[in-house]
Amino acid sequence: MELLLRQVTVVDPASPLHHQLTDIAIESGRIRSGSDLQPQPSTHVVDEAGLFLAPGFVDLFADFCDPGQEHRETLESGAAAAAAGGYTDVLLVPNTTPCVHNKSSVEYITQKSRNLPVRLHPMGALTRNTEGKELAELYDMHASGAPAFTDGWKSVQSGGLLLKALQYVLAIDVPVVQLPDDRSFHPGGLMHEGIVSTQLGLPGRPALAEELMVARDIELVRYTGGRLHLTGLSAAGSVDHVRRAKKEGLPVTCSVAPLHLLYTEEDLRGYDTNLKLNPPLRTAADRAALRAGVTDGTIDCIAGHHLPQDIDHKIVEFEAAAPGALSLQTAFAAVCTALPELSAEQLVALFSGNARRIFGLPAAGISDGGTASCTIFRRDGQTTLTRAGNRSRSGNSPFFEQSLTGQIFGIIAPGGVFLNTF
Repeated sequence: MELLLRQVTVVDPASPLHHQLTDIAIESGRIRSGSDLQPQPSTHVVDEAGLFLAPGFVDLFADFCDPGQEHRETLESGAAAAAAGGYTDVLLVPNTTPCVHNKSSVEYITQKSRNLPVRLHPMGALTRNTEGKELAELYDMHASGAPAFTDGWKSVQSGGLLLKALQYVLAIDVPVVQLPDDRSFHPGGLMHEGIVSTQLGLPGRPALAEELMVARDIELVRYTGGRLHLTGLSAAGSVDHVRRAKKEGLPVTCSVAPLHLLYTEEDLRGYDTNLKLNPPLRTAADRAALRAGVTDGTIDCIAGHHLPQDIDHKIVEFEAAAPGALSLQTAFAAVCTALPELSAEQLVALFSGNARRIFGLPAAGISDGGTASCTIFRRDGQTTLTRAGNRSRSGNSPFFEQSLTGQIFGIIAPGGVFLNTF
């Protein structure tokens, strides 16, 4: 599809068009800008106020369940949800069946996703079978396209093994991604440990389990110099640890999931299994610390933590429900709703620029003659996720039929132009 955007505001700090209100044409996948662009008969013209054009958004922690759990999600359905959510690039966790822990499993995803609307980047398992016992084939997976290494939903418990991993990645200059959680602290916990968990009669998981793991991992970075990305921060103490590490100049970055910026433990009083998450929702004070970390730049990225679950694992008692929620189609609107004070430039850094820098993805700059890989969004638009409009194979979202502020208009990717209809 040839596309002409009338009077769109460009948000790309690396582009000479940054902050300009201009016409943008997409012709044969290339960008043209100007004030007198004329459409061809086959050109789709968009002339709507308040649109922004940015380098394509990146989700850096999503689970597409393929191979092995295709009844929950496939590469195709996950990519469709990502495109609808404004993403041109998605980094996938390796927690599949079998897991992505060798060269052939990385190549399976890269080959199968070649014709999808978004680019999928499989992160390689840090340890063999994500069991946390021995390092996987890191060099071979990197050579096949893995941009980072992680055990995904499983936090690496062994400090000695993580130390070896951080030393190893120094040679190939990629980050280790860690979801910090010391599982020796109440491994059967179902929510944040506190007054609410006691009132609800549910076993809790203390914030200390996350905060101690964050502190330990930062010490390992200080010792090795390896790059570490901490994802899914949920506790105030974790944000403080990262803030101090950054002031020290350590190569530590971090991300937060959108649901932790909106909800707290109080929202679990209704036993909504779609809000049973890993890590769990915590206190209002923790949420305030996360929001402050996003605003002041301590938190680098928004990581959706998209985790589809089938109905049999969600429409059950809270104790028996599997953790996780859909996020790709609502992440941008959730962040805009939680933090309406964020500027367009801050949003683009959180959803695109910082992730591209951290994980070494192409810059996707907006310049005349450049290849188009862009996201079109509106800050003051409204998003309402409906079951008919849900692109995932699963339905475990807490946002159905809720109106959120912020709207993804579409994406322009190497695979074509994909516009949402409202």
